[in-house]
Amino acid sequence: MAGSATSYAEFYRRSIEQPQEFWAEQARLIDWQTPPRQVCDDSRPPFTRWFVGGTTNLCHNAVDRHLKDRASQTALICVSTETDTEKTYTFAELHAEVQRTAAMLQALGVRRGDRVLIYMPMIPEAAFAMLACARIGAIHSVVFGGFASVSLASRIEDAQPKVIVSADGGSRAGKVIPYKPLLDEAVRLSSHKPQAVLLADRGLAPMDRVPGRDHDWAPMREKHLHAQVPCAWLDSTEISYTIYTSGTTGRPKGVQRDTGGYAVALAASMKHIFEGSAGETYFSTSDIGWVVGHSYIVYGPLIAGMATIMYEGLPIRPDAGIWWSLVEKYKVTVMFSAPTAVRVLKKQDPAFLKKYDLSSLRGLFLAGEPLDEPTARWIADGLGVPIVDNYWQTESGWPMITLANGVEPQRAKFGSPGVPMYGYKIKILHESTGEELTKPNEKGVVVIEGPTPPGFMQTVWRDDERFVNTYWKSIPGKQVYSTFDWGIRDEDGYYYILGRTDDVINVAGHRLGTREIEESISSHPGVAEVAVVGVADPMKGQVAMAFAVPKDSAVVGDANAAMKLEGDVMKLVDQQLGAVARPARVRFVTLLPKTRSGKLLRRAIQAVCEGRDAGDLTTIEDPAALEQIKALVKQ
Repeated sequence: MAGSATSYAEFYRRSIEQPQEFWAEQARLIDWQTPPRQVCDDSRPPFTRWFVGGTTNLCHNAVDRHLKDRASQTALICVSTETDTEKTYTFAELHAEVQRTAAMLQALGVRRGDRVLIYMPMIPEAAFAMLACARIGAIHSVVFGGFASVSLASRIEDAQPKVIVSADGGSRAGKVIPYKPLLDEAVRLSSHKPQAVLLADRGLAPMDRVPGRDHDWAPMREKHLHAQVPCAWLDSTEISYTIYTSGTTGRPKGVQRDTGGYAVALAASMKHIFEGSAGETYFSTSDIGWVVGHSYIVYGPLIAGMATIMYEGLPIRPDAGIWWSLVEKYKVTVMFSAPTAVRVLKKQDPAFLKKYDLSSLRGLFLAGEPLDEPTARWIADGLGVPIVDNYWQTESGWPMITLANGVEPQRAKFGSPGVPMYGYKIKILHESTGEELTKPNEKGVVVIEGPTPPGFMQTVWRDDERFVNTYWKSIPGKQVYSTFDWGIRDEDGYYYILGRTDDVINVAGHRLGTREIEESISSHPGVAEVAVVGVADPMKGQVAMAFAVPKDSAVVGDANAAMKLEGDVMKLVDQQLGAVARPARVRFVTLLPKTRSGKLLRRAIQAVCEGRDAGDLTTIEDPAALEQIKALVKQ
């Protein structure tokens, strides 16, 4: 359909009104071992099953099927400005490495349906491990390499992996982060113990091996150098992976994804949204610990027959031209990043944008948090290419709202990610009545009516009830998927996202539950009570701000004692959740603002922190609590 005279409005209409025919067409973008018997089974809402009866394999579609025509073409480009290394793999070389890794996992006892938890930096072995799991039908669960032991332990406990794949360490801004001690502590804390741990030794940090459990990558790879491991043909509805996302409760939610629907969704998005073609190069600056890394560093570009860049490092090291030098060197055509990264680059010398030949670049896609107009204009002027905002979630797996320029070129509007993508029935509903808001610029909750399209989450791992209760029951009287985001739609049908309706905050594209941070701070013996809110930040989108009641009330009036306790609390959050969850500040008060029924007024705290009107405070038990916070914020 792309490239034809089809209007996007017609393309979208077909996806909604004739989903069976529409998605049968998209399914032809991938290889099937057995063609699907039924395109969509929506007989048990909200559990939608796609391409029922079909068998396929993600690794086959990402690697093997390209060997006939492009075996010698570059597939994976791994660049680390942390270790000053650069290595490329052709499709043939990637195929060999993935088979070796698959054989290693099988030798450690991994079978179809088993879980493999991957806790790794941005190194080639991480991509090999993901693709190897997909190849043999094991379910991978990638945990961001910056996560601390307590967070990692909760994910080990939930995923129950047979094997964990990790490394000696990662590096950020030249500072080595040893992974092995964090991993060992996480395994100690978890009630589930893995059968084996496979370790890539980069020579960055010393590692203590646990005899009988820990295995080194290099000697095992040597043993399986000539391994030939065929792809396991999986049912389309079989699980490909789980990925954890922060909830409003401390327990992480494992977003569960299928195999066939995900492969089709990615293949279609590469064509209709990203306009990527085989033989070109795709550069996503994300991390494999986040869903963007799964969809658009590993699987999406490779399924499309593109080379994909995996980058370890900062956007300004060795200088602010590093990304653009890679665009020039590898003739990148499509790039995907986050608004936070662009805001970081905006503070650097603009000459870096003009230093390199960026003529290969056709567009920059930005997602992960709302894109503000000044940032969008600055990067659009600097690069001279279209800047395409896109809105989606870990749960959706691919963009929900953006512009499908591969179907029909569409006008971008600064501040809006665009229009609903094909397959997504997106509406704005009143939060308490469930009534659909159809007039322009009426603010409500952004929801999706079922059936959800291919690639969308199947359920919460091992917890169907939580899936239904969390996502499908939050709007009174309606079974619709809630994005938990406020939004408006303008007169042209373009959507604008206005922030969260729940207690999840977005720090530089990382979703964090304020409840998790509160639980961590509350575990400090010197803290009696705490409230954490997300506060708008010009650089990171949002930052966490904590207000705590100390057990020793004298701390509130003692600057030195407050500073020491704040430092201790920060350290604790670092240890338990990782640096990404550390609040920007922890401020101490004698009481927190609550309603008479004891409910914390987090929205009022957030409004005060952002210099907004705190709204109707007639329900507040003690107005002095909010006055204390106002005074602290002004300091």
